[in-house]
Amino acid sequence: MSRCSETLAFTLFLSSLLFSLSAANDEVHKLLLDHGLPAGILPDAVSSFNISAGGDFSVELYGPCYIKFDYMVYYDRVISGNLKYGSITSLKGVQVQKFLLWLNVDEIRVDLPPSDYIYFHVGMINKKLDVKQFKKARSCRKPASFQEIWEVPASVNEIPMLLTE
Repeated sequence: MSRCSETLAFTLFLSSLLFSLSAANDEVHKLLLDHGLPAGILPDAVSSFNISAGGDFSVELYGPCYIKFDYMVYYDRVISGNLKYGSITSLKGVQVQKFLLWLNVDEIRVDLPPSDYIYFHVGMINKKLDVKQFKKARSCRKPASFQEIWEVPASVNEIPMLLTE
């Protein structure tokens, strides 16, 4: 095989690989939308995913990452749960930072019919957030600093808000 043919074959292989990875990313976000959930509850770094007829799913990211919404959210390399219309239950692999602790997000749901809110269940705490920040999938990133990971609320007045709604 000539050098030109090898280069062309390698380029085609990379293109098909990138297309398939992009396709998995697009498909999982479309699946969320088809189930009444915003696409942005998962990052845009999905390398693969699978879902059973019963809704059990597993999403694999390129690696663990952080996304800053109203709160810092950590996504493990593998995220799993059960997808139903308007909710994800039995969620594993997603954590949210509250004070100096990282807490597991157990469930995500939206109102039916849709409203302007999305609800995150973290243990016994339910948090209502504006759904607008989750409309579009965001890029994963590493935290900029140790301080960013251990961010404390700016005001003591924010503490009751973190524990309610």
